[in-house]
Amino acid sequence: MILLDRLTWGINASSAAHLQAVGTERWLQEQLYPAANVVLSDAVKTQIEAMPDVHKFPFDIAVAFDQQAKSANQVADPDQKRAAQQVYQQAMNDRAKQAAARSILRALYAPDQLRERMTWFWFNHFNVHQYKANIRILIGDYEDRAIRLHALGKFRDLLFATLHHPVMLRYLDNSDNAAGHLNENYAREIMELHTMGVGSGYTQQDVEALARVLTGVGIDVKPEDPKLKPELQSQLVREGAFEFNPARHDYGDKTFLGHAIKGRGLAEVDEAIDILVHHPATATHLSKQIATYFVSDNPPDSLVQKMAQTFKASDGDIAAVLSTMVHAPEFAASLKPGTKFKDPVQYVLSAVRLAYDDKVILNTVPIQSWLNRLSEGLFNHDTPDGYSMISASWNGPGQMMLRFEIARQIGSGSSGLFKPDGPNAVDQPAFPLIANSLYFNGLRQTLGPPTLAALDQAVSPQDWNTLFLSSPEFMR
Repeated sequence: MILLDRLTWGINASSAAHLQAVGTERWLQEQLYPAANVVLSDAVKTQIEAMPDVHKFPFDIAVAFDQQAKSANQVADPDQKRAAQQVYQQAMNDRAKQAAARSILRALYAPDQLRERMTWFWFNHFNVHQYKANIRILIGDYEDRAIRLHALGKFRDLLFATLHHPVMLRYLDNSDNAAGHLNENYAREIMELHTMGVGSGYTQQDVEALARVLTGVGIDVKPEDPKLKPELQSQLVREGAFEFNPARHDYGDKTFLGHAIKGRGLAEVDEAIDILVHHPATATHLSKQIATYFVSDNPPDSLVQKMAQTFKASDGDIAAVLSTMVHAPEFAASLKPGTKFKDPVQYVLSAVRLAYDDKVILNTVPIQSWLNRLSEGLFNHDTPDGYSMISASWNGPGQMMLRFEIARQIGSGSSGLFKPDGPNAVDQPAFPLIANSLYFNGLRQTLGPPTLAALDQAVSPQDWNTLFLSSPEFMR
């Protein structure tokens, strides 16, 4: 029970039945090594397929929005211009809202729950903020193609995918990084947050060297290639909106983390990535973060070391690192009630999963709103460090009051979750069923006497649901 709750977005009747049917080890293998294309139910697929841009390439999306922005700015009449600019902003906001909806639907209903948990983890690790520039239009593509695709694969591929995505290059200003005009933002965060971690031995000289390696790596959505000297033309690389522009690159030799890197163009970036991925500090930093996410605020050092060892031995295989964690005695020891406090995303999603199981919601806007109110809105953290994974960030009195209110909304009825978004939409009747066989056959045994006594005092099913979702046991 607790294993299921720990590694998924929350226990519900259907996932508990499946785990019981196949056994723990087979279930773990299904989660660690899911099929590349997991089948979503028709009710989920229909909602996702109806979203614009869901199958478009980032380049085409960026070009279309670029065009829209230019057209809006060329309108002569001030009122009409303002209206056109508002339409453009609204279109960008809609894309971000739809990306969040996709994320939530997958988190609630995808069978590959561990991959969904790791997609959230890695997005937070490689965090970008949706409201910088026009990042909103590609935030969904960033999550789908750069993060989810590699969430259980090799860490090098994941780092490579984020480095080549226009969202990251725009967010951390590497699109402005050129020879003679160094911008160190991205280089610093790659080492401080994405790979080695703070205090792992790199210097300001290493930051500068990596920034020089990354010169010329940027974004280009113009149909025509940039004008280049004949001797540089073969060095130009364009893949979708990603561009390596050799005219902007510093071709001097560099020394990075004690390694000599010959100045030769984009190949330097691959070399620097390899150095970072294979640095022992990267294995330890990532292992500690994953263990903090799944085990405890202060995971045992012995567990972190075992995971780091696997990271090094498997060349950064994320699924192998997770397998080491889950099979370790330290992880088993953490599987007791009350050891891991849920952050807002885990709390809200686990409440909706428990309340409605596989009955598919028709509107994710209430969930998006709850997460924003709880200060953990999707794609909404404005600094590169991502949201905190420590309990103390989420268990203050103000946060608890908001959780009790959201527990009441989820426990008392459908809260708009079954009212399709749009004009004239009718709310479809739905009532959360938490006092079910899963509760009586398992969850009840995890509750302490004070919670059981409070539930016995409930005056209605709505009141009972609210009390259960507000209980200290459900918060953990």
